[in-house]
Amino acid sequence: MRLPDEPELPLQINIVPMIDVIFAILTFFIMSTLFLTRSEGLPVNLPKATTAKQQQVPTKVTITVDEKEQVSMNREPIAIDDLTAKLRTLVGSNPEVLVIINADEKVDYGRVVSVMDRVRQVKGAKLAIATQR
Repeated sequence: MRLPDEPELPLQINIVPMIDVIFAILTFFIMSTLFLTRSEGLPVNLPKATTAKQQQVPTKVTITVDEKEQVSMNREPIAIDDLTAKLRTLVGSNPEVLVIINADEKVDYGRVVSVMDRVRQVKGAKLAIATQR
């Protein structure tokens, strides 16, 4: 029970514990994302070689056929007749070019086969079709 001559204390919200909790959560998320890196193999100590060369990553070209059957190469619209010539200029002298075809499931089967046929006309281009698991 409060006596009438006591002054009334104003209500306060202490935000210091809330800031501590936010920083703890932020630290947890930062540390957890550092451990989410994808590793293709087990950790080992690799031997050293004097003749080692860095492996060249194959160039990727993406051809997309959307549901309206519009063809795009690397996100740029292209006519299907110009596909082979443009792909030849991109491939050039690089023998390791991976051409990935992204086709909508509603696209006519013949349209996808004609795109595949034009890709196969380019020497050195490896063909892949993108799917979902």
